[in-house]
Parts: sequence; C-alpha cells; structure tokens
Amino acid sequence: MRADANPSHSQENALSAKQEYRINEKIRAKKVRLVDEEGGQAGIVAIEDARKMSEEKGLDIVEVAPDADPPVCRLMDFGKFKYEQNKKTRDAEKKHHVQKVKEIRLTPKTEEHDVETKIRHAREFIEHGDKVMVNMFFKGREIVHQEFGRTTMDKFIKALEDLTKVEKPPRLEGHRLSLTLMPK
Repeated sequence: MRADANPSHSQENALSAKQEYRINEKIRAKKVRLVDEEGGQAGIVAIEDARKMSEEKGLDIVEVAPDADPPVCRLMDFGKFKYEQNKKTRDAEKKHHVQKVKEIRLTPKTEEHDVETKIRHAREFIEHGDKVMVNMFFKGREIVHQEFGRTTMDKFIKALEDLTKVEKPPRLEGHRLSLTLMPK
C-alpha cells in the first residue's frame, strides 16, 4: 500500500505528534473554569460569557485542561502562545548533544609533531563532549615493535588525563592497537 493511499492514517499520526488545543468556537463545554490573562481565577462561567470577555479584551479562549470537570480555559493571545511553545522546543533541541565516537588514526612511524597535532584534535573532540578512539595501525613487520605504539598511547593518556578517563585501555586487536577515551 502506498503511503499517500490512506490520507486519514497519516493525518492521525501528525495530530498525535503535536498537542492540539481547542480555541474559541471549537470549545464544546457549556461551562468552563476560566483563568484570565494574568493567571487569576475568574471562576466557573458559561462559555458564552467567556467568549464575550475574550472579544472585549481582544484575546482567544484556549482549552488548556480538557479532561478537568469543568474544562479549564485560559484567556490569551493564541498566536503568541504557539510562537513561545515553538521557541522553547527549538531551544531544547539546540542544547541537546548526541555523544559521538571520533577516531584518530596513527601508525608507529607517525612523527612527534603530528602526534601532538592529533592530541590537540582529540582535546577539541573531548571538550565538545565526544568520545575519542585512538587507533594505531601496524603494517607488515611493524607488529613486532608494539612498544612504539604503546608509548604513543601512553602519551595520549597522559596529555589528556585532565579531561578524560580511559574507557577501554590500549588493546591489540589483530594489526591494530586501540584505545578509547571518554570525557570526565
């Protein structure tokens, strides 16, 4: 079945994802508990009276608690309310950070200056809140001299010990020596 073959099904999913508010004429209750624009209780009033009050003040009636008995409605500018809600969700999404694993690749022949540059990059990744996986690849007979790789890994651990803790210590897996660091 095609996605657009049943439009009512896709509309239901869209409505359930977002909270819908009944406003003004869409409110079906005969009596409502009314809250004014400052947040003060106006009491239980007939919906017709609430509509008159909203027209006088140039505001909307918004049903904020439809399950209450009687439903709670509030006098407010609905356009401004929706704008504030969208702004809050956007701000919350901006602050949310998904932790990623960044990889740094080395060989036993990587020069001293290049190792220091890679340590600086690792520091930036850690400060951003990501994990760092340092991989030392051995080619051919380089595997015989694992001590070069282990000293480089120790250098990484020592240089970043103020920001990180070792999640997985250096371990040889085939022709690769691997180390994982995570932010403290």
